[in-house]
Amino acid sequence: MNAKMAAQAASKDGFIAALDQSGGSTPKALKLYGVEEGAWANEAGMFDLIHQMRARIIKSPAFTGDKVMGAILFEQTMDRDIDGTPTAEYLWAKRGVVPFLKIDKGLAPAVDGVQLMKPMPGLDDLLKRAVAKGVFGTKERSVIDAANPKGIAAIVQQQFDVAGQVLSHGMMPIIEPEVSISIADKAQAEDLLLAEILKHLDKLPAGKQVMLKLTLPTKPNLYKPLVDHPRVMRVVALSGGYSRDDANAKLKQNDGIIASFSRALTEGLSAKQSDADFDKALGSAIDSIFEASRAS
Repeated sequence: MNAKMAAQAASKDGFIAALDQSGGSTPKALKLYGVEEGAWANEAGMFDLIHQMRARIIKSPAFTGDKVMGAILFEQTMDRDIDGTPTAEYLWAKRGVVPFLKIDKGLAPAVDGVQLMKPMPGLDDLLKRAVAKGVFGTKERSVIDAANPKGIAAIVQQQFDVAGQVLSHGMMPIIEPEVSISIADKAQAEDLLLAEILKHLDKLPAGKQVMLKLTLPTKPNLYKPLVDHPRVMRVVALSGGYSRDDANAKLKQNDGIIASFSRALTEGLSAKQSDADFDKALGSAIDSIFEASRAS
């Protein structure tokens, strides 16, 4: 594990940019960016367009390690270049931003009020490739849609099983059991999730740490025990469908948690903007998320 990257991931002011929309969410991300569905002929063309958008964000003068601590990449983004340099290498060497990789293959059908991750049969090979490309850590997402003790226990078990695999490759796993913001029993689900995560953290081998990416909780500072836990390198928050202003306001109520926003980061960016307008809009977004992360 790269010691400089680890130091930045553990303690630097800033936030993690989530640039990891995959096949299912890419058309929506492009539409929000002002690129309509008819603009590409096939999936390869769609991924070319989203890579152009991501490269434009990464190359912007506003996007540096001063305020953006890390960035989560989609596998295809990791495998592509920016100006002839592999994306992960470009992020760290040219922007001072720690690269992470989204490794899950999407969600399985709902069982017991949760959606587990689909099987990842090629995970070890993917992790080897990521290490070779200079990627520091990973992110894996599953979703909680009800305060169901059995389902939440299963989701946390799976997350920590995958995290163990990631740790065995010398990488830092970001565990992401997202609680849907629209469910009626969100607060109860979060209480159950906290208890399950604490149980698993206490079983981690000495000297091993994970990161956690969690929905901003209904009860402010609910996750403070995780922020303070010796087995946790960092707790980051997902925006989960909240607007940037709402997500920032909620983030400020939670001490020690920093942002890892996707849609809330790119809100207001458009393919039709001039570079000057694009850089200004992105800079304003980065400033607001950085301040909310620092305030917390």
